[in-house]
Amino acid sequence: QAQLVESGGGLAQAGGSLRLSCVASGRTFGTYAMGWFRQAPGKEREFVTAISWSGDSKLYADSVKGRFTISRDNAKNTVYLQMNSLKPEDTAVYYCAARLGSTPFRSTTNYGYWGQGTQVTVSS
Repeated sequence: QAQLVESGGGLAQAGGSLRLSCVASGRTFGTYAMGWFRQAPGKEREFVTAISWSGDSKLYADSVKGRFTISRDNAKNTVYLQMNSLKPEDTAVYYCAARLGSTPFRSTTNYGYWGQGTQVTVSS
């Protein structure tokens, strides 16, 4: 069973930066796209960004475009989320997700593997 473990969350001030990491371990399963989603209290889980297996294709939510950057290192089975110019509305639990196949998608239903989440809190 594959496992995803996020790290790097914490407290940041508005305008600051954080970098999240997600490591895939356990049974590896060929090529897989990965994504980041987030869920704020009382809200549904929403798409943030996703990346293809090769890294050539990246998707971003409009709310984070130009501020967040997704990348991956397949040799380390790791995906990263660099978050700059953070805003209080970025406060949420951030989840890493993986799906079999190379193509990234925006919907949670396309991802079969999920991490436990890491809290990101941005103060104003």
